[in-house]
Amino acid sequence: MKKTLKNLTIAYYSVYVAAILSALAGIYILKSGYKIDALSQTGISISSTLIILIIGSVPATLAGFHYYTKKLLLIENQDEKLLKYQKAAYIRIAILGLALVLGVLFFYIMNSQSMLFSAGIAAIGLFFSKPAEVKIVSELQLEENEETK
Repeated sequence: MKKTLKNLTIAYYSVYVAAILSALAGIYILKSGYKIDALSQTGISISSTLIILIIGSVPATLAGFHYYTKKLLLIENQDEKLLKYQKAAYIRIAILGLALVLGVLFFYIMNSQSMLFSAGIAAIGLFFSKPAEVKIVSELQLEENEETK
């Protein structure tokens, strides 16, 4: 249990580090003179694609993960249950993290407020994915003696 929590916490905070690095990359790209006009055809396409990605991925990943954890309750083996939970949590963090990183990067490249709002929505979705021992025990309905491992 502790190892699962540690691995998920590392993955969770790695996304925020990646978002900071994408902000730095965006600033560097912007200073090098490359900019995408938000009102150009390319800018509109990128904006639309990212907004659709975020609007679709945030509820889909949160709801999909919720339903998947309900299926995991049927598994008797606690170790197998934790392993499958960890894999699903990695996928959820990766999808939401990708949306956050892209939102931050394109905010700088396009200088578009909608990209900043999109990144904010992804960050809020990621906030709800923060791993915690109490949450894992509750979602998987683990036994008391399993908590101390």
